[in-house]
Amino acid sequence: MEIVIAGGGIGGLATALSLHAAGFENLTVHEAAREIRPLGVGINLLPHAVRELTELGLADRLAAIGVATAELGYFDRYGSAIWSEPRGVDAGYLWPQYSVHRGRLQMMLLDAVIERLGPRSVVTGSRITGPGAEDLLIGADGIHSAIRARLFPGEGPPPWNGLVLWRGTTYGTPFLTGQSMIMIGDGTQKFVAYPIEAGERTLINWIAEKPFEGEAPDRGDWNRPADLAEVERHFADWRFDWLDVPRIIAGAEAAYEYPMVDRDPLPYWTEGNVTLLGDAAHAMYPIGSNGASQAIIDARVLAHSLAHGDLAAYEATRRPATTTLQLSNRRMGPEVVMRLAHERAPDGFDDIERVIPYAERAEIAASYKRTAGFDPASLNGSPSWSVVR
Repeated sequence: MEIVIAGGGIGGLATALSLHAAGFENLTVHEAAREIRPLGVGINLLPHAVRELTELGLADRLAAIGVATAELGYFDRYGSAIWSEPRGVDAGYLWPQYSVHRGRLQMMLLDAVIERLGPRSVVTGSRITGPGAEDLLIGADGIHSAIRARLFPGEGPPPWNGLVLWRGTTYGTPFLTGQSMIMIGDGTQKFVAYPIEAGERTLINWIAEKPFEGEAPDRGDWNRPADLAEVERHFADWRFDWLDVPRIIAGAEAAYEYPMVDRDPLPYWTEGNVTLLGDAAHAMYPIGSNGASQAIIDARVLAHSLAHGDLAAYEATRRPATTTLQLSNRRMGPEVVMRLAHERAPDGFDDIERVIPYAERAEIAASYKRTAGFDPASLNGSPSWSVVR
């Protein structure tokens, strides 16, 4: 069976590794860029995705490039804690959660593909726009997927929700536990930060977000340079005794600007010998740290389904789950607690229990884990997607 994978990003490379582990040998990854380089900023890999990479034999490599996230905290506009919870193994998972530089993760996967499948398994400078003579074409070519456009012509650019994101990395001192991921905001304007490289000088990944006036920047252009002075101006008074937001923004090593966009859920992913995966299938808002994680899970389920001769099982398993998650992210997912705190206590609060009772906060967090497929008990007890050969 000849398989072509369009796209050499995280989803495409994870697919190549998953298919190879399931016994498929005749496969090639085609990447439109002439060179795969470690671009981008930080991302999070949730325990369900870390499990899949672990089962692909990549646990040690992942641990070497990532920071194990120990805590997630939500704060209001004034720096007061709304909700915090342990993450990864500290939350009872059998696998960690990692914060990692997207480019370093991509290069780690690329190295593994070349080691296991050979250097000819990845072809750069090769843009695939439609099916050819292969038995299966997998469109893992991102939010601007040419393969998706072939299946759904006329869909147009990704829809924009009116918010702009600025993403950057800055060397600074550790905050809170040193392995904390934090989100500060009021449901409209938001700042996120977490370490992606540990040490005396921690590399902090950050995301700043607010409504944007005027025309949206290029939709889906992840490498458009940001104006740091403009970003800092919007967060000038976001200084807390545990984090100085303007200082982090001003000290950025690199920063990028793009509008918050996603894709509408599709009625199907597969047509003939073509199927979609990752952002090409279900691009979603960067809420709840799910983009890369869901692409990795797609890859594993697809390989398992093909190994059992049932391509339809892949879409039947993944499309309903990711559709629900896409729509949940449009409703802000677990980040809704920041909006609720602002609506109920716009001038701040002394006692969060009087604003959002514990039971309500706990259910918001637990509900999203169930929706995204990483409820601890369910994940720890779920069967493996590995194929026994």
